[in-house]
Amino acid sequence: MRLDKFLSQQLGISRALIVRELRAKRVTVDGEVVKSGSLKLTPEQRVEFDGNELLQITGPRYFMLNKPQGYVCSTDDPDHPTVLYFLDEPIAYKLHAAGRLDIDTTGLVLMTDDGQWSHRITAPKHHCEKTYLVTLEQPLAADTAAQFTAGVQLHNEDSLTLPAQLEQLEDCLVRLTISEGRYHQVKRMFAAVGNRVVALHRERIGAIIMDEDLQPGEYRPLTEQEIASVGMPGR
Repeated sequence: MRLDKFLSQQLGISRALIVRELRAKRVTVDGEVVKSGSLKLTPEQRVEFDGNELLQITGPRYFMLNKPQGYVCSTDDPDHPTVLYFLDEPIAYKLHAAGRLDIDTTGLVLMTDDGQWSHRITAPKHHCEKTYLVTLEQPLAADTAAQFTAGVQLHNEDSLTLPAQLEQLEDCLVRLTISEGRYHQVKRMFAAVGNRVVALHRERIGAIIMDEDLQPGEYRPLTEQEIASVGMPGR
């Protein structure tokens, strides 16, 4: 990659402004001042701006984040803080959520800059399972699990939901697994059977389970096994 393109990505400024910073001798490569943005970088070279190292990204990145309430999963929002606030990573703005959560929903969010990988999670044809811990306003009705297995009719939808698995944990606490991603689906499913979701927490996406050691707002890289699980047949 050319030095000027690398600096533009890292610093978030135009290449025209990069020319000015190079002329000001603010950039070094392997300890030597470089004034030309046309330099072709190799992965081994160390680039610094004002003495601070700028890390080169050599491949796609994959993270799990425990999303707290009050944050949106888009990368740019004029009205609400985004989950990128928590990611202390180079050029974090290039990461995106593979399957978003509502602003008031908590739990597992997968962040990546690998578009094909995230597509295998979000594309409807892959039917990637997602599991949620759901707190309800009213005790669970006895026939809800059977209704969810058969499929329910959502407001303004033509087709029934796909079969979903419902496990009751307490009177008003359940675990729900779905294999599609319709708009506000979990909340709308319970609304369709006369109940209301008061809290929603995602525990699992495919074979990737929320790390219990991560506190709200914390994140970690995915393991090689977790990354590979997304491409496995049936995931």
